[in-house]
Amino acid sequence: MDPLARHWTLDPGTDYLNHGSFGACPIPVLEFAEEQRRRIEREPFRFLARDLEPLLDRAREELGRFLGASADDLAFVPNATTGVNTVLRSLPLAPGDELLTTDHVYNACRNAIAFAAARAGARVVTAAVPFPIEGEDAVVDAVIARVSPRTRLALLDHVTSATAVIFPVPRLVRELRRAGVETLVDGAHAPGMIPLDLDRLGAGYYAGNAHKWLCAPKGAAFLHVRRDLQEGLHPLAISHGHDAVHPGRSRFRLEFDWTGTRDQAPWLAIPEAIRFLGGLLPGGWPGVYARNHDLCLAARDLVAGALGAAPACPDAMTGSMASIPLPPSRPGSEVAALDPDGIMDLFHRRHRIETWLSPWPCAGGRLLRISAQLYNDAAQFRRLAEAVRALLGG
Repeated sequence: MDPLARHWTLDPGTDYLNHGSFGACPIPVLEFAEEQRRRIEREPFRFLARDLEPLLDRAREELGRFLGASADDLAFVPNATTGVNTVLRSLPLAPGDELLTTDHVYNACRNAIAFAAARAGARVVTAAVPFPIEGEDAVVDAVIARVSPRTRLALLDHVTSATAVIFPVPRLVRELRRAGVETLVDGAHAPGMIPLDLDRLGAGYYAGNAHKWLCAPKGAAFLHVRRDLQEGLHPLAISHGHDAVHPGRSRFRLEFDWTGTRDQAPWLAIPEAIRFLGGLLPGGWPGVYARNHDLCLAARDLVAGALGAAPACPDAMTGSMASIPLPPSRPGSEVAALDPDGIMDLFHRRHRIETWLSPWPCAGGRLLRISAQLYNDAAQFRRLAEAVRALLGG
């Protein structure tokens, strides 16, 4: 076990290689969040009515510095999916409008964009991006080819969920804006996996999680909205901020800062997560990115090698996750009749390995996705490679 694993409460008897599905929060960050909850309960009115606003402001400032974003353009939300829904539900659509996305889109966001389009009589246009993939041009060419005069918005993953590909979002944003199309980026996996500079990126909307690769408590996420698009954007829950008067604060700030009583501790703990993880390695956050990327590539090669497969994505388009197409099951094997969930359960029952599989239109019909976080080490991925060879090898 990697020495850094002592900072997490993960079960030492299980190889947890699925940070991409649900991130794990380090002990000091959990303790910080719990102290905020104790502060709330010691005097709820004082904390929520008097102390909370400046605390949220400071948390937003620190998050903004990490993301390369102005704090006034950030709103806290409980998860990236909520951020995506917030934009889609605020967007004025008309019959015949088109919403563009790709076939790599996260399923929850696929449902959200389909729901928004159906309500307005608009339609969803899906760009087919190949996987395995050879390079960035395959993504850009596929997306731009599906733009039409009716395209109102493009919903794009920054790091795709099932295929674990880093899309060339800066190129896509530039090309789409040149075509008159704004971009909503689902950045669920990006913060803490790859460096971000949201102001320079210039996307219209960017939703990201802090409870994945930043390792903040569950329920910590943000929505970044470019300043010229904030008017007319409203949270899913309309509350007091809709008509509140507070000199010096924008309507965007007022509406999103209070959408009702809820646990604010995960948002307040985001700066602590940034500080803690950034202090674990001598290189700071660049060291975290590099360490997890290198471990991910080594793990990918181990597992792909156990199957006699080649990497499905260039190294430069891989972050801290990698997906490997699995071969067709041997006729009569114990996994032949199992769906991805059944195979995941088998890995866990037999090998005490927690990983993630998903259906995908490849030869074997399934992808195995691995995740590399600071608490993981090479020995865990060697055990995974052995289990893959035993259960799924040819």
